[in-house]
This record gives sequence, structure tokens and C-alpha cells, in this order.
Amino acid sequence: MPDAVVIGAGPNGLVAANLLADAGWSVEVLEAQPEAGGAVRSDRGVHPDYVNDLCSSFYPLAAASPVLAALRLEDHGLRWSHAPSVLAHPLADGRCAVLERRMPATADGLDGFAAGDGDAWRRLCEIWERVGPDILNALFTPFPPVVATARLAARLRSAGGLRLARTLVLPVRRLGDEEFGGEGGRLLLAGNALHADLAPEAAGSGGFGWLMSMLGQTYGFPVPVGGAGALTEALVRRLEARGGVLRCDERVAEVVVRAGRAVAVRTAGGETVPAGRAVLADVSVPSLYGELVDRRHLPTRLLADLRRFQWDFATFKVDWALDGPVPWTAPGAATAGTVHLADGVDELTRFAAQLAAGRVPDRPFALFGQMTTADATRSPAGTESAWAYTHVPHDVRADAGEDGITGAWRDGDRQAMADRVEEQVERYAPGFRSRIRARRILAPPTLQALDANLHGGAINGGTTAMHQQLVFRPVPGTGRPETPVKGLFLASAGAHPGGGVHGAPGANAARAALRKRSPSSALSRLQRSLTGRNRLGERPDDPTE
Repeated sequence: MPDAVVIGAGPNGLVAANLLADAGWSVEVLEAQPEAGGAVRSDRGVHPDYVNDLCSSFYPLAAASPVLAALRLEDHGLRWSHAPSVLAHPLADGRCAVLERRMPATADGLDGFAAGDGDAWRRLCEIWERVGPDILNALFTPFPPVVATARLAARLRSAGGLRLARTLVLPVRRLGDEEFGGEGGRLLLAGNALHADLAPEAAGSGGFGWLMSMLGQTYGFPVPVGGAGALTEALVRRLEARGGVLRCDERVAEVVVRAGRAVAVRTAGGETVPAGRAVLADVSVPSLYGELVDRRHLPTRLLADLRRFQWDFATFKVDWALDGPVPWTAPGAATAGTVHLADGVDELTRFAAQLAAGRVPDRPFALFGQMTTADATRSPAGTESAWAYTHVPHDVRADAGEDGITGAWRDGDRQAMADRVEEQVERYAPGFRSRIRARRILAPPTLQALDANLHGGAINGGTTAMHQQLVFRPVPGTGRPETPVKGLFLASAGAHPGGGVHGAPGANAARAALRKRSPSSALSRLQRSLTGRNRLGERPDDPTE
């Protein structure tokens, strides 16, 4: 009998399993898909000469995460690579805002949009230098992060107190207007805010856009050499080296509860797998409480709150094998791993408003990934492995364009939306479509089929909006990995601190399980393993150098 059963072999499940194994527990991980990884996988399904990432690709939060640093995955084969520039946001007139890994270079570029904007960027970076490490400590610590929050409060007082707190909760449109005279700085902040489901006018979107921008400048947007799957492979190798067991093609259908405690799981094939100490679930919140755990074991209030659970936006993704580099009009876009495609903040607002109204955007904001630019192993020299994703409503009421996209995502919808994404790229890179050797379309149902946690293509485990964060995540009054069922812990992005490949939800669940069921020596071993080699806020050595 294993001490712990982990449901799901996504990054959070694998992190949790590794930490439990480090503490001396026997661990068995059950994964529904034929391979591990969840949203961290890659393949050659677009073209045999090209590696494409199925879901996630760039990992600034992984680079910043003390959880992943402490696992020393480089000892298990993981290597990171960076594009020359972190990200770019070109405009239709040929201008381009570029986020570099060197702050002076970013600032100098922003001065080209408006005199003084470089100094404004430096001021935002100075705030990061003061409070960034404490923000990250609070982010990666189980809720409530008492010690980290106390330190952060002290830092905030010395850095401007309430005025700084106000800045961090501003909508990103307002933050950009207050800080910058030109469009460049506004675009960097607003485009990064749209990595989550935060509209430019949403409270807190300014703080999120600033956080992602600072992470990119400090740590870059690195990619695993050889494909996203290399990160998963390193986690699996580490787990198996410590005696952990991974079983794929084993979908869990039920968490077995006796006398209020999780004691086992039952697979879709009818096998009962006992858990001596804990069950950790790297699954979505609605799946855990709406499917795996019988309603009779859950409080009425929790079930009522689940009816208000909000997913983040649905996602539509296209992968390409290109026979040459992307022909960007703006040269600055050619060196960036990530490119944001929207012609100004107003177009971002228009895009978000269409989503809010249930309309398929006619000019979709696209996040475009140049994977060979970031990692030369992804495709033959002189070519590019690329992708773009955009967001669409979960419930489509109308098409804001002229193609009559219904949201049923049958072949007609998929092809029309993929063409629309390509047309958006063509606005900034005329001739792009002539370089497509092959493409693959991942509509919302396809993404969900690849990973059941990606409900309708939602990639963050639930909205990033303030009403479903901290003590409100996943429902009001929670914020921690413990569940109403003893011995059952939520280890997915549905728990604090939410989406992104950083391992914090899995680590928090492992800590909670050890605290409840382990002797103090096991917990202390885990705590020592989480100290990591780099202090938060320090730039790690560039693994490509």
C-alpha cells in the first residue's frame, strides 16, 4: 500500500509526488492520459522535423520558483534556453516595444516611444527590486503567507505604502496612462496582463502585468531545450529515482471516503488503490468536488459556492511548421521568443469586451511563440517551429467577424478561426502564410481532450480575477490545499496561488499532507529540501551560457 496516491501527473502532481518521496513516503501517481505532463508536453505531430509544444511553452514562473529550483532538475537532464529578447509587441506602423533581459536596454527602447518613458520603466524596476522577492515569497508560500506577508508589508511601507498598494491594484490601462507618455510601456504591461484573463480595465490587471514584465526582465521567458516535455521527463526521472511509481492510462473515477477520510481511489477500470496516509488531487476544482468525491461527503455551503466557480477564458491554439523565419515588419519582433499581437491598448480592450459579450473576436489578440528562436533544437536551421493562441468565449453567443463561427468547434469553426489567427499575424508579418509548411489546430475541446483540467481550453484552473484569488480560491473561505475530507488535498492550479508552471500548488499540498500525517523529522527534511540554492530575487546564471 503506498503512503500517498497522487491523481494526475501534471507538473503540480509530479512536484507533490517528488516532495513526498523526498520525505520518505511511498508514492503512486495515476494519470488518465497515455503520457505524463498535463499541459507540459511536446511532440512532432505537426511535422516530423519540428518539435511543437502541445500547450504551455514559456516558463518565467518556473525560472523564478524556489520549489522547482530546490528539485535540482538539471541533475535529471533539464536544460533551459532563451531567445535573444524576452518578448516584443509590434504595432501595425512598424514600431515595436521590446522587453529585454537587461533593464537599460528595455528602458532605452521605450524612450523611442516618448521621452522620459525609459525613466518611468526604471522606476517600476526599482519597485521590483525593493518588493519583488517578498511578493514571490508570498506567492509561493501556503496561504495565508504570514511571514512573507509581514515582510512584504514592511517593504511596502518603505517603498511608498498605500500609494504603492494602489499602484498594484490599478487596472493596467490606468497604470499605463499614469506611468508612460507613449504606447511602448503601456503595451508591455497590458499584453502581459492578458496572459491571464484580465481585461485592461480589470482591477489588479496592472499589478499582474507589472509582475509578468518584471519576471521576464529578471528571469527571461525560458524554454526547456528539446521541448516542453523535457521538463516533465526530468520530474518523472527524479520521482522514479526515489522509488515513486507512475502509472499512465489510469483514469481515477472516485476518491473512496470512509468515516470522513480519503482512504483510496478507484480507477475507471474498477481497481481500488489504497492510500495509507493521503490522496493528493492534481485535478480541477469542479472535477474533484463535482465528480470524484461523492456529494454526501461535502458541506452544503461548498456545493453551493461551486455553482459560482468561474473558469478563465477558453483558448484556441494553432501550431505551425514554417519553412523560414517569420517576416516581421518590425525588426524587433524577430529576436523575441514571445510576440504579442494587438494594435494598441484600445484593441486589447475591444478584444476583451467581445469576449465578455460572448462574441468570438474578429481581431483576436494573439500570443505568438517563436520556438526555434528560443531553442535551436526545435526545427531545422533556417526554419521556425511556431504557435499562437488566443481566447474565445466558453459560451459563444455570436461571431464578431463574418465567418459565422458558432462555438461548436466542428471543422468549419476550427478552420475559420485558425484562418482568422493567421490573418492577425499577417497584419504584422506580411507573407507569413506563404511560409507555412504544416499547421495543427487545437480548439477548446481538443485541449480538454489532451488534459481534462483544461476545461473548454481554460488554462489557469479558474479565473485570475480578484474575486477568485487568495482566500477566495477556489471558493470563499478556502485558499489552502486542505479539503473538507480528511487526508484529501487539492494540488492543482485551482488552489492558491493558481495557474502557471511553478509547482507551488503541488508543493503546498505536499507540505499540508506531511504536516497532518508525518513525524516532525519528515517535515523538517522537506523544509530543508525547499530552501533552494538561489535566494528569491537573484538572477540565476544563464543556463545557455
